[in-house]
Amino acid sequence: MKKQHSFYPSSKNNDKNWVSINADGVILGRLASEVASILRGKHKPEFTDSVDMGDFVIIYNASKVKVSGKKVKQKKYYRHSGYPGGLKVASFEDVLNKNPERIIFEAVKGMLPHNRLGRKMITKLKVYSGIEHPHVAQTPVEKTL
Repeated sequence: MKKQHSFYPSSKNNDKNWVSINADGVILGRLASEVASILRGKHKPEFTDSVDMGDFVIIYNASKVKVSGKKVKQKKYYRHSGYPGGLKVASFEDVLNKNPERIIFEAVKGMLPHNRLGRKMITKLKVYSGIEHPHVAQTPVEKTL
């Protein structure tokens, strides 16, 4: 009698597609949760939580992302240099004006697993503040939220 084997996917034989998302007027949390799901591969039927099955995601118009309520004035972003007294605090407004890609990047990163697999998944996220990006050759599929 022949032994049966169950299918266990590997990231090597997984076809990774490219998805582009326009962040113009989209709420930050809803965008981040949808992108995190695509990066993990939860939209695929062969999803396995211990394997990187996700697709590449391009987000453009990051400078036009929206937040609800008073978060524009009250939301803070923290960084630390590693030295005593090295805490740096920036408001949502300041980060949006200076580096809008960081807002989406940190929101998505917080929704991915906090382990080496999550660090590998976040490398498939490409965020751009304007409408132009250098990934036209990959022919990304446009996804609307």
